[in-house]
Amino acid sequence: MFNKARNHRLTARVLAALLGYPGAELRAALPQLAQALDEEGALPAARRDELRALMAGLQRGDAYELEERYVETFDRGCATSLHLFEHVHGDSRERGPAMIDLLQTYERAGLYLGDEELPDHLGVVLEFASTQPPAVAREFLGEMAHILNAVFSALLQRGSPYACVLGAVLELAGEKPQAVAVQADEPLDEAWAEPPAFDGCSTRGQSAPGQAQPIHVVRKNAAHAAPAQGAQA
Repeated sequence: MFNKARNHRLTARVLAALLGYPGAELRAALPQLAQALDEEGALPAARRDELRALMAGLQRGDAYELEERYVETFDRGCATSLHLFEHVHGDSRERGPAMIDLLQTYERAGLYLGDEELPDHLGVVLEFASTQPPAVAREFLGEMAHILNAVFSALLQRGSPYACVLGAVLELAGEKPQAVAVQADEPLDEAWAEPPAFDGCSTRGQSAPGQAQPIHVVRKNAAHAAPAQGAQA
C-alpha cells in the first residue's frame, strides 16, 4: 500500500500519462516515465513491475493496434470510462453541477484547464493530485475510490493490461484494489435511444416526472480547495 510519507508528484503524473492516448509522443517518453516511477518509489515494487510490463507492451506493439485497443477500452462502453462522473451521473443534468464544483476546486488551487479537457477525466484528476501535498492528494483520490474500484474491476474482467494503472491509482489513494461486481454496459441502441415525449430523460441518473430525483453528492469538506505550496498553474 502507498506510503503516506512518500512524495507522489511524479508517480501521479506518470499514471496520468499512461491513461492518455498511446500516440507516438507517449511511446517515446516511456523510458523516462519508467525511470521516474522507480526514482520516486511511491508504489510497491510489484505494482511498478506491472506498470513496466504495460509500458513494454506499448513500446513493442503495433501503433495502430495499440490505439485501436485504447479506443475500444476507454471510449466504447461506460464501465471502463475514464470520465469518473459518468459512473455516478451518466449523462443526466446532475453531472453539470458536479463538473463545475470540481473545476472550481482546481481553479482555487491555481490550476486552469484547456477548453478540450473535462475536469472529471481521471488523467486530469491525477494531474491535480500531483500538485497537492500527499495527505491532501490521498484524501482527494480516496473520495473516488468506489468509482476507481469499479473501473479497475471492469478492466480486470476484460483482461486489460490497463488494470494495473487503476490499481496504482487506488494505492496512491491509500486504498487496497479489490474486485467488485461489474454492471454490464447497456446496448448502444438503448443507450442512445430518444426519451418518450414528456416522459423524462432516458439517460442514466435522471428520473421521469413524479419519480424521486437522484441525490447530488457534494464534497464533504473544503480541505481539498486549499492551494498546494508551489503549485504550477
